[in-house]
Amino acid sequence: MTFPLQPTLENDIAILYPLQANEFETLYAVANDPKIWEQHPNKDRWKRDVFQSFFEGAIQSKGAFKIVDKATGEVAGSTRFYDFSEADKSIFIGYTFYGTKFWGTGINPSVKKLMLDYAFQYVDKVQFHIGATNIRSQIAIERLGAIKTGEQEVAYFGEPTKLNFVYTINKSE
Repeated sequence: MTFPLQPTLENDIAILYPLQANEFETLYAVANDPKIWEQHPNKDRWKRDVFQSFFEGAIQSKGAFKIVDKATGEVAGSTRFYDFSEADKSIFIGYTFYGTKFWGTGINPSVKKLMLDYAFQYVDKVQFHIGATNIRSQIAIERLGAIKTGEQEVAYFGEPTKLNFVYTINKSE
C-alpha cells in the first residue's frame, strides 16, 4: 500500500505544507528559542548548527511539514510522519515543535487530529516518541488518548542517544 507522507493537510486551525529545502531560515526563526527545547532530550536544538542537522533530517525524511497558523498565516512550527511500516500497518508522528506564542492555543491537538485522521486512512496504529523528560509533551499526547506502550533509546543525526517513551493510538480506539 502506498502512504503519501507529505500531502498538504488543512483544517480550520492549521495548514500543513510539505517542508521544502529552501525554508531553513523561515523555520529556524521559530526554532531558535531555547524555551522550546528546555524539556526536550536534545536541549541545544535552538542553536543554528544543531538545528541545521535537525532540518536536514526533516528534509531527508520526506515526511516533514511546515505548520502554518491559518488565522494569521504565521509559521507555527514543524512536525513529520516517519518510520512507516507496511507490515505492522503503523507510522510515527513526531519531531514536532511550536513557537512559544502558539503554546496553549489549541494548535497542537488540532494538528495531531488532522495527522491522525489522515494516517488512519492507511494504518491501524500511530506511535509517538516522546522524550522521557518531556513532561509537557507527555501530557499533551495523553490528552489525545495515547497510551505509553514502551521505552526506546533514540539517536538522531549524530545527536547522543536519549531515552524516549513510546506512545500509541490504535485506529480501533
